[in-house]
Amino acid sequence: MNPSSSRVPVTVLTGFLGSGKTTLLNRILTEEHGKKIAVIENEFGEIGVDQDLVINAEEEIFEMNNGCICCTVRGDLIRILGNLMKRREKFDHILIETTGMADPGPVAQTFFVDDEMQQRLKLDGIVTLVDAKHIWQHIDDAGEAKEQIAFADVIILNKADLVAPADLDRLEARIRSMNAAARLYRAQNAQIELDHVLNMGGFNLDRALELDPKFMEPEYPFEWGGIYSFTPGTYTFQVGPGPDPEMDIVLEPAAGASEEDLRNAIEKAISRDFVTIPCPVRHTFTISEPGHYALFTQHHPDEFAASIEGIEPLVTREFKPDHEHDEEVSSVGITTPGDLDSKRFNSWMSELLQNRGTDIFRMKGIVSIAGRPERFVFQGVHMLFDGRPDRPWGAEPRRNQLIFIGRNLDREALQKGFLRCLA
Repeated sequence: MNPSSSRVPVTVLTGFLGSGKTTLLNRILTEEHGKKIAVIENEFGEIGVDQDLVINAEEEIFEMNNGCICCTVRGDLIRILGNLMKRREKFDHILIETTGMADPGPVAQTFFVDDEMQQRLKLDGIVTLVDAKHIWQHIDDAGEAKEQIAFADVIILNKADLVAPADLDRLEARIRSMNAAARLYRAQNAQIELDHVLNMGGFNLDRALELDPKFMEPEYPFEWGGIYSFTPGTYTFQVGPGPDPEMDIVLEPAAGASEEDLRNAIEKAISRDFVTIPCPVRHTFTISEPGHYALFTQHHPDEFAASIEGIEPLVTREFKPDHEHDEEVSSVGITTPGDLDSKRFNSWMSELLQNRGTDIFRMKGIVSIAGRPERFVFQGVHMLFDGRPDRPWGAEPRRNQLIFIGRNLDREALQKGFLRCLA
């Protein structure tokens, strides 16, 4: 049995002023959704729910007609959670809403610092609503807006109907540069399936990889690569018109025609000088030695109807493209096979959190500890860390996959420090 299965899942709902939190909460508190949810509000009066929906209104904890429970937090969150747990049989899930100008970190930390809370409750996830129309007015200047995005496991781009599709795509790209691990949904009037914001299962790497299979991969300046078998001669790379007026390419010798050969070739290719070609164009190149060669292109060839005339690649792969990161907030993913030395990992994590904890908003991952048959799942908020054994690895390949989200992260230092923890 999973040790966390008996704990009550808690979702923290956050979002900058005007993002639509009140609309979503009104829906949760009034619609007949059949879920038993306890909603904790900073100020119950802000929701604007009609008083005839409230039972026992003189109490601090309100029971709603649709089976929800609503609490006011005018004092200590731990105290109200303790009072709420006395009615444990009335709900299956807790949702806590923060104010629009709040950093969600302190609320999330509640479930790491108090031993009783840690035993009875688990942080299921942080959901951030984003006002897609007005967030550009705040994303560069308001630290709270950035932190709410950085902390999120799920981001709802609300008011999507008020924004042009191209602007919405640009906003989504900016948000992904800040938090690559979050799941993104577009919504109108905060209309979102509750299953998208509840029961996330804490850090669910498998679900995150389903959404974006490449989010844990390194970022490269190329979106596509293919290995060709060339004999000596002159070849033509035909490129049609596309979304950019030019494109970078590079050709690198490859040891063979496997995906591993393609990965090895790209590590060498990124250190070479790229060739920039205009689009459209017929770009010719000469091969003097026969063998396998890897061609890497800045954009996917399909975007430009690009191909090498008369020859097809033996193996191809799409890579996670490099992109412009937010100047302050970004995410760093690390993935590697092998087992960790538990002492080295604990020492590295302790030193990292002590020295950089204030800049690490969220961290989460699944790691393989040498000598342990089960996966080890962890997540953290700033300098607080919670790790627990999960299900056995079984026949699944043992691996380590983790992500850090924070301010001014040093990707190279994090990767080197983690690799030193391998047994």
